[in-house]
Amino acid sequence: MRVYKKIQLEKGHGIKNKLLQWSQQFREVVWLDSNDFQQKYSSYDAVLAVDAFTILQTDATEAFDKLKEYQSNTNDWLFGYLTYDLKYDTENLKSTNFDGLDFPELYFFQPKKIFLLKDDVLEIQYLHFVDDELEDDYSEIIAIDSELVNFNEEKDPIKIKLRMTKDSYFDKFQKIHNHICRGDIYEMNFCQEFYAENTEIDPLHVYEELNAISNPPFATFLKLEDKYLLSASPERYIRKENTSVISQPIKGTSKRSSNPIEDRQLKIDLAHDEKERSENIMIVDLVRNDLSKTATKGSVSVPELCKVYSFDQVHQMISTVTAEVLHTKSPVEILRTTYPMGSMTGAPKVSAMKIIEELEVTKRGLYSGAVGYFTPDNDFDFNVIIRSILYNKSNKYVSYSVGGAITVKSTAEAEYQECLVKAKAMREALLA
Repeated sequence: MRVYKKIQLEKGHGIKNKLLQWSQQFREVVWLDSNDFQQKYSSYDAVLAVDAFTILQTDATEAFDKLKEYQSNTNDWLFGYLTYDLKYDTENLKSTNFDGLDFPELYFFQPKKIFLLKDDVLEIQYLHFVDDELEDDYSEIIAIDSELVNFNEEKDPIKIKLRMTKDSYFDKFQKIHNHICRGDIYEMNFCQEFYAENTEIDPLHVYEELNAISNPPFATFLKLEDKYLLSASPERYIRKENTSVISQPIKGTSKRSSNPIEDRQLKIDLAHDEKERSENIMIVDLVRNDLSKTATKGSVSVPELCKVYSFDQVHQMISTVTAEVLHTKSPVEILRTTYPMGSMTGAPKVSAMKIIEELEVTKRGLYSGAVGYFTPDNDFDFNVIIRSILYNKSNKYVSYSVGGAITVKSTAEAEYQECLVKAKAMREALLA
């Protein structure tokens, strides 16, 4: 049984930074921040969950069955992640690629303490609290200086390396293009890793730098003991509210310009780029097919196709696909039948994933997976883990990966340059 308290905040409260600083004392932290991005599908401006009461941690073997049992039996808020490698559970696929991060393949926890921010109202929910714990914690949070600490100490420069050379990327691009020309696939998301070994970072500082650079609608700070995700994701994977399900795949990217006229033209050019539109539409078709597996008959629709949104670093082409499900439909089944998300695989999905395993050299893990939550009402909301830095503190290993969709109209140089554009924010945050 949870204890609830709603607090009306004063203007300029700075509660987000206070909450984030306060959360660092706990072993389990999930922070989700919309950065005040205005969209009609979000329930909260920010969410914080800390301090596990119960935990589900597992490899991919029967992972969705275990999650379904955990979610239905707990009947409470659950926060956590799905790695890309849960594809082993949904399809007969394996990976022997290098993994320097060693994250569990699925991790969810039932938090003791939850903070839900909407406009200037903070809702606090505590599970099994004692005495005046809620009030004492809130007093401690409010007393924190809302300005995060400025890190100016001397540190060793981070040496970022590429797991794949440019020549190797071009060679693998040609193999993908050959697969497309043979008809094995018609689109594939191909990714490469940037990494740093024997490296120590301050995760909160790097997250704040990355968030300030990108200002994304699905930012995430995740801490699970010694493992961290620092994410500036612009993409929603999937959300369920009552009987409505929505997915918002991103495909199509353009750089931005500091010149307003040039920047506006770049946005217009992206909206009318036939190659970028075809990439997006292919994935929309895949998402429509995935959602139809659990949707009521005839309910899948596309209210928004290839709309261009502007973020601090890039312009992105986003589509919105919706569906209706029966209220008795298990939320985990909706995830199972749509996972991994089409925007990070390609089409046909299984064929694309097989080729991904052959040609990529790093195990994706949490990159191109999803972070989010289930509510006690069987609703959920999950983002796509892109534009993100992953850090294993014990291994002293830092990683960020980027990729793009390759179609018959793609060129190796253009795709490689798109990867560098996407990688820019993570590099700047680490070197700041």
